[in-house]
Amino acid sequence: MTTAPTPYPIGTPGTPWGDAERVEWLSRQARQRSYEAEVLTVVERLSARFDVEEYGQLTYGADHYPLMALRSRDWREDLPVVLITGGVHGYETSGVHGALQFLDGRAAEYAGRVNLLVAPCVSPWAYERIHRWNADAVDPNRSFRADGQAEESSALMRLVAPIRDRALLHIDLHETTDTDESEFRPALAARDGKSFEPGYIPDGFYVVADTENPQPGFQQAIIEAVEPVTHIAPADEKGEIFGSPVVARGVIQYPLTQWGLCASVTNAPFKTTTEVYPDSPEVTPEQCNAAQVAAVCAAIDYALAQG
Repeated sequence: MTTAPTPYPIGTPGTPWGDAERVEWLSRQARQRSYEAEVLTVVERLSARFDVEEYGQLTYGADHYPLMALRSRDWREDLPVVLITGGVHGYETSGVHGALQFLDGRAAEYAGRVNLLVAPCVSPWAYERIHRWNADAVDPNRSFRADGQAEESSALMRLVAPIRDRALLHIDLHETTDTDESEFRPALAARDGKSFEPGYIPDGFYVVADTENPQPGFQQAIIEAVEPVTHIAPADEKGEIFGSPVVARGVIQYPLTQWGLCASVTNAPFKTTTEVYPDSPEVTPEQCNAAQVAAVCAAIDYALAQG
């Protein structure tokens, strides 16, 4: 695995960043891909089959991004709601394209059975820069709370509020990458004036359940569905993945609400966060997208079977 650079090139070790450090960090973030070309064009094409809405606008300097969601065209008040989110961390590519691929190729199977609400790219500024944070050096996936500092997160919370108590399922599509260890965790430590403690990146797919409502059968159904597509991350020598105990094969737990994570935005009985590993030499981008689709389908199938 990649070794993190030390010390981080911005700031003074042990001292939290101020405005000058944040400005320097922002100056280093260059656009590397196009949200309009890679995401909005797909959303436009899908608008022939789904209702599309703009649920917010992001503005960072001269950059403006419409935040887009897609809904089932045959939305019915008597059907359960399935929420799918991707791109909360913009650099986690298969979360975005897996959500869009599900809509394009598999969503029709659930017509008349569930209402789908899909926000495929929650953080478009970060998507373009292949980054974890937004332009304010804030992690949207720690900001799903009333006092959250990320507009990306606040906008999604406003979108979801009407279905918060109606949702059957929320699946939040993520990736764990080698750059978590080489860039993003060192940057976090530097930003907060803390010491960086090197770790390791789990080699394979895993899911994150809610500590308060873990639903072990649901989580395992996803693991079993994804395994034919990509390998499952093993526990380390401590029996952990990313410092959290492995409670079942490929499953760890986080306190979703306490940490302000995206998967806490509804009161759905079934919640999970997927974590695809795209840096494995054993997988391709197509397999990563397919793993996300397999996870979504397995999650919906399991949740429907329980109802």
